[in-house]
Amino acid sequence: MHHQLAPGITQIATTRRDNAFLVAGDDGYTLVDVGWAGAPGVLLDALADLGGKPGDIRRIVITHAHPDHVQGAADLRRRSGADILVHAADRPWLEAGRVPPEGRSGLPGRLLDRLPKLHWTPVAADGTLADGDLVDRSGGLRVIHTPGHSPGHIVLWHEPSRTLLTGDAVFHRGSLDLGHAALAADPGLRAESLAKLPADVRAVGFAHGAPLTGAGAETFRRFVESP
Repeated sequence: MHHQLAPGITQIATTRRDNAFLVAGDDGYTLVDVGWAGAPGVLLDALADLGGKPGDIRRIVITHAHPDHVQGAADLRRRSGADILVHAADRPWLEAGRVPPEGRSGLPGRLLDRLPKLHWTPVAADGTLADGDLVDRSGGLRVIHTPGHSPGHIVLWHEPSRTLLTGDAVFHRGSLDLGHAALAADPGLRAESLAKLPADVRAVGFAHGAPLTGAGAETFRRFVESP
């Protein structure tokens, strides 16, 4: 299932609980996150519905190296030839194929990460992203480094449409929240990172949860600006 979130941005549900985003640019698409191992087929089917082919995905931007965002990355790169980009702080996790013990602040998270089903095929990044970088000049995706959920977590700000793609910096599962502290690397950093996000948005896409558009964007603004 997919739909247009904003001009040039398509939200794709890779499972009932997980979303990825295709952002159109002059040279093709930037994909924001991949998903679990089965996600590449879903993503390429959605791309075909849009009239595209696998090679039209020119780059894959990983918001953070957790399995529900990267497990399908190796397969999708093989099928598309896309470059994979990630923040330097999460690059070692991506290339190790799992979240390290120090990557979760709580015991429940560390226990989950021991499970083989939460590991992934190690992926060598083709490049790294830093705060303020423009991922693709024609697409207008700006990087905002938002550590907390992971050291290298990033949010993507689509400047042309004023659309924010939050990764796991913010969840929208009935209400807006920062997620479980035990699953975050350093939950104490999350509020500071939240304060870095633009509040004057027209649309917000979440890796987990329904998007906010129109009047819903005001709900997000109040959440970001709340003490």
